[in-house]
Amino acid sequence: MEPPTQLAGMPESTPSERALALAEAASFDFALGDESAALAKLEEAVAVDASCFEAWLAKAEVHFSLRQFDEALAAGEQALVLRPKDIHIHTSLSRIWMERGDKPKAEHHGAQARILGWGDQLKEPEGKQPGEL
Repeated sequence: MEPPTQLAGMPESTPSERALALAEAASFDFALGDESAALAKLEEAVAVDASCFEAWLAKAEVHFSLRQFDEALAAGEQALVLRPKDIHIHTSLSRIWMERGDKPKAEHHGAQARILGWGDQLKEPEGKQPGEL
């Protein structure tokens, strides 16, 4: 199987496009169970563009899956700086803090994720469920 984004031979792209392509390829590696390849691509992605939220979020998730909670937290905190109102990073940070044994911080991020989720629900037209066309 090939990753969804060809990196070798890619036409010239901006740093943010390259970082996003690397993050997508890393997600593919991670889905196939190759955490080391995923982390290598994610390290390159954040080196190319330190403002790539998707790469920081993916790094947090890969480190979390490897039970590398310090690294997961560092990546998650960087993602949070980039997108403080993202439901996914708050969910990830809640899980990380719970594994680190800090229930108050875990609950704080869990509450933030719920609040953001409710906000998304309020934006949907009445009677329409999230994800419906």
